[in-house]
Amino acid sequence: MSEQAMFITQLDSFLIKFKSLHNLHKQKLNNYREMEKIIGEFTSFVLNKKNEAVWQQLEPRYNEVLAWRVEELREQSALCVCAMEKYRAIELQRNKQDITDYFNNIESCIKNEFGSFEITSDSKVLLIGSGAFPMTPLLIAKKTGAEVVGIDIDPEAISLGKIVVNILNKNARITLNGCSVDHLDFTKEASHIIICSIIREKFDILKQLHALTPKDVVVSMRYGNGIKSLFNYPLQKVDHSLWNLVDSVSQSESVFDIALYKKSGEI
Repeated sequence: MSEQAMFITQLDSFLIKFKSLHNLHKQKLNNYREMEKIIGEFTSFVLNKKNEAVWQQLEPRYNEVLAWRVEELREQSALCVCAMEKYRAIELQRNKQDITDYFNNIESCIKNEFGSFEITSDSKVLLIGSGAFPMTPLLIAKKTGAEVVGIDIDPEAISLGKIVVNILNKNARITLNGCSVDHLDFTKEASHIIICSIIREKFDILKQLHALTPKDVVVSMRYGNGIKSLFNYPLQKVDHSLWNLVDSVSQSESVFDIALYKKSGEI
């Protein structure tokens, strides 16, 4: 079997596994350990340089062999990551505090999130897509003392996230709620905004944020192009009358990269 055929076979295998894991999760069956294992394997697959080389060979046939697989894998892996965060939050309540490779991966890249636009104790950070295990707010609060607000459309994620924050750092200046950006007063004050990489509508949200935020706000857009698009939504073109790309952070050891935006005229 050729490298390209093997690559496609592996994608299909991951897709089958993710669908099965999510179906079991919907049936309220605790498959936390298996989900953790497969997400870890998928992370390693995405970061493997040999796989990246095969991806580049397949790109000319993207619409033929990759397009639908990428879309489904991105969706199914995101569903499993969200479910794993919920399991992780529940496990924490039971005093099991092991950290998976996925969460270590997130922690290792947060320090580079805003490049030269560093976060200080006076910063006001908004995270869009905080999830059930809000590692990013916890780490930002721990390392900088900044005020952090996380929002998520999933009420269960918000509820579990609040429990996690209370257990790990109840004195941190962290608030979690289910508001949208246009119904959140904090949006008008935010100095730094992070948009999660697995949010499909993230560039629509970026456009919406222009009228809602201070003129000097910095937006960190997490994304994945190329093989990393298996795990994340890729970059899109932006309206340059609204936003300019001012910096980018490529992270070879992370499942996502970072694009930094400032309002046009504010560079």
